[in-house]
Amino acid sequence: MKNILVCWIGFTDLRAVTESETIGLGPIAQAAKSKHFDEIVLISDRPKDEMDSYVCWLQGFTQSEIFLKTEPLSGPTRFGEIYEAAVRVVTDTLQRHPEKVALTFHLSPGTPAMAAVWIILSKTRFPAELIESSKEFGVQIASVPFDISAEFIPDLLRRPDERLEKLTAGLPPEAPEFDSIVHRGHIMKRVIAKARHVAPRSVPVLIEGESGTGKELLARAIHKASPRRDNPFVAVNCGAIPSELVESELFGHEKGAFTGADKQKIGYFESADKGTLFLDEIGELPMPSQVKLLRALQEKEVVRIGATAPVKFDVRVIAATNKNLIDEVTAGCFRKDLFYRIAVAVLKLPPLRERSGDFSLLIDKLLDQINIECVDEPGYKNKNISASAKNFMMKQIWPGNIRELQNTLLQAAIWSTDTTIDIEDIRESMLPMANPNEDRLLDRPMKDGINLPELMEKLAQHYLKRALDEANGNKTRATELVGLPSYQTFSNWLKKYHIE
Repeated sequence: MKNILVCWIGFTDLRAVTESETIGLGPIAQAAKSKHFDEIVLISDRPKDEMDSYVCWLQGFTQSEIFLKTEPLSGPTRFGEIYEAAVRVVTDTLQRHPEKVALTFHLSPGTPAMAAVWIILSKTRFPAELIESSKEFGVQIASVPFDISAEFIPDLLRRPDERLEKLTAGLPPEAPEFDSIVHRGHIMKRVIAKARHVAPRSVPVLIEGESGTGKELLARAIHKASPRRDNPFVAVNCGAIPSELVESELFGHEKGAFTGADKQKIGYFESADKGTLFLDEIGELPMPSQVKLLRALQEKEVVRIGATAPVKFDVRVIAATNKNLIDEVTAGCFRKDLFYRIAVAVLKLPPLRERSGDFSLLIDKLLDQINIECVDEPGYKNKNISASAKNFMMKQIWPGNIRELQNTLLQAAIWSTDTTIDIEDIRESMLPMANPNEDRLLDRPMKDGINLPELMEKLAQHYLKRALDEANGNKTRATELVGLPSYQTFSNWLKKYHIE
């Protein structure tokens, strides 16, 4: 296994070239003399020709192969830039060595911000030994007695021009209505940006997403950000209404209209007048009900069962589904004209497995909610969660999405006897769930044949989206994550697989 030292070139190292008798060899040369490294990878934000003399001087103290990487920075304390530069260099180094290597990061050269980034990377993305050195004590292994959640990293990547980007996109600089929705990752930022853009308008919205992804939460935020915010928000689970009662529930009925109708009932459309009607799981509506719903949306009026006079309404409809309605239309299970009526603004909520950039904040927020809800329970102590437990949770699939994540945290909080939830608490609280058939790409039955291009498209879309989210929208970094040869190839794949 090859040993590789990676570090920034610090000011003390440069001074050592001419002042070694008074200040010593400097941190890098000290490390190079004290331990054998197969490679030493140096990073500098200065022009290469200014560093060549230092590299030549350092080569006199070691037999290691030395690589110099130039990474311009706008400032030596810019965490985001330092992080991205370090990741690029380490990734490039690992790509040159397909075999396993032992990394060492040197904390002493460079600024405190550079040292902080090495600590973060060593505890999350690139496990490595940390060393520090000084003239007085020589080279020592740096002990960092804590774990760090990998999801701390995206905080370092926020661009200083983020606010300018929002303003130029025509979006309001603040949108407190969406604060309840965690959207730090690239994918969710785009979803929320679109939702904020469409919220002030009265056009119908269709929210697509798997069960448990937070479709109703997004619908409520859109309502609160709209001019209808002071009027009713009425949520209806279409899949929970018996088919024979759909018309009565949506449009209402008069007294005596049918057996059991002992009084007049106002339907959901009238209840939501001047406000928003949220039709959850609209794909579950039977075809006869879809016809009547379409007419109501077109005419903007309903006729209660047993009545003759129509009732006008002013309602903004937000629909949601966990199905692919286009497929349902093709299969003849959903009306095409109704689809085009409700799918004016379409928002696609990603599953939890594609939201790595949001995961840590989601866990913190859900745990805060659990602590608030359980505060009056006898013997309950407020819980926090260890970083190692968070990292463990990030590696799971979570087919039930946020709902499953919340259930697991709630169980862990209830059963944990300590104030800190650890990995074992999470393991014991996770419910065994079979992977959905659609995610089992490698063991499809071949008896009736498979659609290989479709499977390849699903796989490519899944990992391209994850790479973009993991890289916080940085396409150069995302290109590296998925192993494509160039930025242009990555961009071509995004177009090929219809990813914005």
